[in-house]
Amino acid sequence: MSMCRFQLAVSLDGYVAGPDQSEENPLGGGGMELHRWVLELEAWRRQNGQEGGEVNASTPVVEEARSNVGATVMGRNMFGGGRGPWSEHPPWNGWWGEDPPFHGPVFVLTHHPRERLEMAGGTTFTFVTDGIQSALEQAREAADGLDVLLGGGANVVQQFLAAGLIDEFELHIVPILLGDGEQLLENVGNLILEQVRAIEAPGVTHIKYRVVK
Repeated sequence: MSMCRFQLAVSLDGYVAGPDQSEENPLGGGGMELHRWVLELEAWRRQNGQEGGEVNASTPVVEEARSNVGATVMGRNMFGGGRGPWSEHPPWNGWWGEDPPFHGPVFVLTHHPRERLEMAGGTTFTFVTDGIQSALEQAREAADGLDVLLGGGANVVQQFLAAGLIDEFELHIVPILLGDGEQLLENVGNLILEQVRAIEAPGVTHIKYRVVK
């Protein structure tokens, strides 16, 4: 059965990005430390067109995260390009270069309309200006029975959780304290969760939850 789900790396004190985020430093102070565990993994490097890397207990978690995904939804901040109307000179086409790692339809939530982008490798970016419900409906149709992956950032995840649109999520909990920044699980209503599994791995613990509805 098709699900709407997300997976994010989070600090022990609940932040998905550190303080002082900017276009030059989108993860904020210390935020890159949330992702050290995955950057050297063979599974992640393979998905991003790189060679080599480690194989450990995180490998099947990373492989599973991208399996059975038919479409992705993300917020404007995750796509990038700054706030306000889109710049045309030069146009912002995302952080990922000409061949983004999604290889399928991506729906970007924004307040500012923009023409659809078609990238190498089968990635398309459709810009949705009429809210999360519309973005999810379009993503489900495009996914054609496969899962919809919610890419982030934190504000979009909070909106989806508060609206009861998430079926399952996995937190990659990294043993660092950021102290400030972008917190994940706030303004999400009265969530009732069922723990599905917990996997200990080098530098991270993966905990998957099902949202009880």
